Amino acid sequence: IHQQQRPLMQVGYQPYNLQFRHPFRISKGVKTHQPTLIVWIEQFGLTGYGEAPAINYYNITVEQMMADIERKMPALQKFAFTEPDRWWHFLHHLFPANPFLVCALDIAGWDLYGKLCKQPLYKLFPQSGKQGPLCDFTIGIDSIPVMVEKMKAQPWPIYKIKLGTDEDVQIIQELRRHTASVFRIDANAAWTAEDALEKINVFKDLNVEFVEQPLAKDDWEGSRWLYERSPLSIIADESCVFENDVQKCKDHFHGINIKLTKCSGITPALRMIEAARKLHMKVMVGSMNESTIGSAAIAHLLPQIDYVDADGPLLLQEDVATGLDYTPDGRIITTPSAGLGVTYKGLFAK
Repeated sequence: IHQQQRPLMQVGYQPYNLQFRHPFRISKGVKTHQPTLIVWIEQFGLTGYGEAPAINYYNITVEQMMADIERKMPALQKFAFTEPDRWWHFLHHLFPANPFLVCALDIAGWDLYGKLCKQPLYKLFPQSGKQGPLCDFTIGIDSIPVMVEKMKAQPWPIYKIKLGTDEDVQIIQELRRHTASVFRIDANAAWTAEDALEKINVFKDLNVEFVEQPLAKDDWEGSRWLYERSPLSIIADESCVFENDVQKCKDHFHGINIKLTKCSGITPALRMIEAARKLHMKVMVGSMNESTIGSAAIAHLLPQIDYVDADGPLLLQEDVATGLDYTPDGRIITTPSAGLGVTYKGLFAK
C-alpha cells in the first residue's frame, strides 16, 4: 500500500490588494491600492508569517510570486527548518529571480524561529536593549494645498516628503509654514545633480534632515559630485538594493536605505547593516507600504538603525494583522509576543 508522507513544512499564501487612505503618488506614478502577498510556513506546530508587496517598476507581481511558490512547492514542503540563515540560503537558490518572494518567506522563517526560541525577534538581534529611532510619516506628491491638508490631518514629528515636480521648492517652503517638524525628502531619482544641489541649498535652511535618492540609480558620477558638495546628507535607496551595492555606495552617499522586500529579507538586511557600519555609513530601513506583518519585520530592527520609514499601516485603509502600535511622538511599539508578535486576521489564519 502506497502511503503519502506528510510534508515536513506546510506552506500557504493569500494575495491582497490593500487600499490606501489617500491616492499615493511618487515621481514614478500614482496608485490607490497596494498589491501584497502574505505567506505562512508551519512546522513543529508553529506558524510563521511573512509579507512581500508587489512594486510594478520592479516587475514582480503577486501573481508571479504565487506561481513561483506553486512551482517549487514540493521542494518547500521537504525542507526541515532549523534556523533562518540556512532557510534563506535555500530560498535564495530556489528563487534566484524573485527576491520579493524570498523576502516574504524569509520573514516567515524569522517569525517561526522567534516562536521556537520563545523570544520577540529584536531580542535575537544585536543591540537589543537600545531604543530605536522615531518613524517618519510619508506625504505623497499632490497639489500643495492637499499636501498641507494631509500633513495637518496627521500631526507627526518627522515627515517624509515625496518630491519630483516642478514645484519642489515651493512645496517644502509652504509645508514649512505649517509645522516645525523635521522633514526628510525623497526624490525617487527624479533630479539631475545640478538641480539637486540647487534645491538642497534651499532646503538646508528649512529643517530638512536628509535627501533620499535624488539622482538616477546608476548615476554614480553625479552621485559622487553631489556627495562632495551637498550640505545635507544623501541617502541611497534605488542605488542600494542588494548586499553588493553597499560597498558601491561608499563615497557616493552618506547612508543607505535598506528595503527588506528588495534585498530579499531580514537575513541579508542584517548583513547590509553590518557592512554599512564598517564603512561608517548611516543606516535607514524603509517601507514599501507593507501591512503590519511586513512593517513588524522592520520594527524589530529598530535598535540597530539610525532612521526608519515603516508607516505602511498608517497609510493603508485596511490591514491584515494586528500587533504594531504607533504613538503620537513617532514611536513604533511591538508586542512582547514571540517572533514578529503579530496576529494575522486573514481567512486562513492559524
